[in-house]
Amino acid sequence: MSGQASGRTLAIVAARGGSKGIPHKNLIDICGKPLIAWTVLQAAAASGVNVVAVSSDSDAILAAAEAAGAVGVRRPTEISGDLASSESAWLHALDQIDGKLGPFSRIVALQATSPIREASDIDDALATFERDKLDSLLSVCEVEDYFNWRIGKDGPESINYDYRDRRMRQQIEKRYLENGSFYVFIPSLLREKKNRLGGRIGFHVMERHKMFQIDRPEDVRLCAAIMRSYGYA
Repeated sequence: MSGQASGRTLAIVAARGGSKGIPHKNLIDICGKPLIAWTVLQAAAASGVNVVAVSSDSDAILAAAEAAGAVGVRRPTEISGDLASSESAWLHALDQIDGKLGPFSRIVALQATSPIREASDIDDALATFERDKLDSLLSVCEVEDYFNWRIGKDGPESINYDYRDRRMRQQIEKRYLENGSFYVFIPSLLREKKNRLGGRIGFHVMERHKMFQIDRPEDVRLCAAIMRSYGYA
């Protein structure tokens, strides 16, 4: 594979109606808008994105997404369960839209539960994608200044430093957290490999406060506080 030349870009948001942790999670109000609307608006504001689509099995989510400016794609029941992959929803949406509004040379797949991002993140990632001739890209945050541990077979053990020879934080190797905010990839990777990552892979490094996402009820207040603090609302 090789990175695609610049062309039309499709942003896809997969947003199921069912949510065990937070009922109707994608529709909860956060800073005055339904959660799904934040991602739609951010993607639509990116100059490198041509079409924003939301794939969902929920009429209410599709209505909220379309009100925010997205093209709604009805997700079939067979790919709407708890075990259905995001890739299956993205591929279905791509197949539904590509012939009508495409063809698309790049896909930006965004997570609705990560509302702390800016259109500039998407545009900067697309610029990196083109400049480095990538096949796929993931958004990440730096975690280089942490001392990491894990539970090994003999108990706790340090990972990225030796506790017996403790170094300055600045000397610790940089590490990156896959924050799940969004991915960029060429359509053929999704169609042929059924995967979001492959070929030549790159990073888009986001600011640390953008790593937070909404999985638990307490995350709603945290993300809302961060968004207000940074002027989102």
